[in-house]
Amino acid sequence: MNGFQDIARQSARGLGFLGLVVLVGAALALAEPRFLSTASLNGVARHMAANGLAALGLTFVVIVRKFDLSISGVAAFTAMSMGTVIAAGAPLWLAVAAGIAIGAVIGLISGTAISRFGLPDIVTTIAVGSICAGMAFLYTGGRSIFQNFFQVGITDLNDARLLGLGVSLWILLAVYAVAWFVMQRTRTGMAFYATGENPVAAHFSGIATRRYIALAYVLCAICTVLAVLLILAESGNAETNKGANLMMPAYAGVFLGAAILGGTSVLATLGGILLITMLLDGFSLMGVPYYYSDGVISLILLAGVLAFSDTARGYLAGLAAVRALRRARSGGKA
Repeated sequence: MNGFQDIARQSARGLGFLGLVVLVGAALALAEPRFLSTASLNGVARHMAANGLAALGLTFVVIVRKFDLSISGVAAFTAMSMGTVIAAGAPLWLAVAAGIAIGAVIGLISGTAISRFGLPDIVTTIAVGSICAGMAFLYTGGRSIFQNFFQVGITDLNDARLLGLGVSLWILLAVYAVAWFVMQRTRTGMAFYATGENPVAAHFSGIATRRYIALAYVLCAICTVLAVLLILAESGNAETNKGANLMMPAYAGVFLGAAILGGTSVLATLGGILLITMLLDGFSLMGVPYYYSDGVISLILLAGVLAFSDTARGYLAGLAAVRALRRARSGGKA
């Protein structure tokens, strides 16, 4: 019976999410008809790919109940590092490997500091991110790097298409498919969730919780590198501000997806980042200033959490029950 109720609840959430996507799409199309044009939808797919990869990395960190605020700094440092390797005439695969290796080391430093030495996650990742951003300026001088970008083929990641869809979107779907399998069908995924739900119980069950927390930060940094790679492919150059706008949409996607679909998961993040990217691109198409769009998305995020969160709904239901009880008591006295 409980299994049937869970399926019914998940189905209702899934239908609610699809309805919300249609509603948001229709509202944006009414406000700006160009939103449904081919060029606009291709733009949504490209931006969703970059935002989605960054959000996937955060998903691992949020599942173990931590935060990572170093994304912007990691993005800046690895963007300039990959740009430097490309400018030196190295093949693309070597630049990507270098970026992933650097990102993994940065994530390992943050993860080890937090899991092994017990440093606070927010303070640690802010510090690591600031150091990375400073290093990006220090060794590149803050200049734009564009040499060999077209010759090495990185822009093909943005322009090439497969079965009618951009390659960047296929990369996103492939990475999410692997992540979904690991998190939902393997012991590694179960260990991640157990570490986040109850680290003490997970530790005494034989799960190396510190290792999984550190691994979450490593995966987050690697996903950030992949997101930055797609941004470099779209812009055709490397600058220190590449990836500076990744963090807010990524967090919004993770938490909005979790609120709508009933918990943090790979699929919930994919759904959340789809909605967030639609809104961001729609606002951009309408010419809404970024400070207004950030505010609107934050409000929608809060509304989504309140509307779909079981905790919030339970709290509101409790308040309603208390009010009903008080009314009944006052009516009895009268």
